[in-house]
Amino acid sequence: MAKHPTTHSVSPPLATPTDLGANATRDIAAALNGLLADVFALYMKTKNFHWHMTGPHFRDYHLMLDEQSDQIFAMTDPIAERVRKIGQLTLHSIGEVSRNQRIADNDAPYVTPQDMLAELREDNGELVKRLREAHGMIEEHNDVATTSLLEVYIDETERRAWFLYAASHAAPHAQ
Repeated sequence: MAKHPTTHSVSPPLATPTDLGANATRDIAAALNGLLADVFALYMKTKNFHWHMTGPHFRDYHLMLDEQSDQIFAMTDPIAERVRKIGQLTLHSIGEVSRNQRIADNDAPYVTPQDMLAELREDNGELVKRLREAHGMIEEHNDVATTSLLEVYIDETERRAWFLYAASHAAPHAQ
């Protein structure tokens, strides 16, 4: 059985060169790590609902949530790497994700398809708000690379919320 190290590394963290100040890198890393925890939580919830989808629209919803979960997971590495590029530490464990996430888990044994879509739409909406808040603060620190990254994620997250909304509401009747 492999033994996991119990002591912390004695070497100092990598001091990646950046022209961003210490306060900026600290603030940006904190914002990004909070977003990263939320993205992991949203990924897991989206996969959970993907796995447990039922009903007459099973195939459409199952495929949509699979596509959305892939897109959400694709956000994780660029966010974490951005934290490292500015010389800071990012999340290390599921425990750290759990302590920092603001998107609530859903451990219910059964959730209706409509409630799944509504909950994911709300969660994506909350993520958009947090992405915008982080973008505003990071823009003040003149970190163009991070703001550009977040702009793409804002658009993608708004698109997911739109699809979830459209899939869960009846089309208006023609007159």
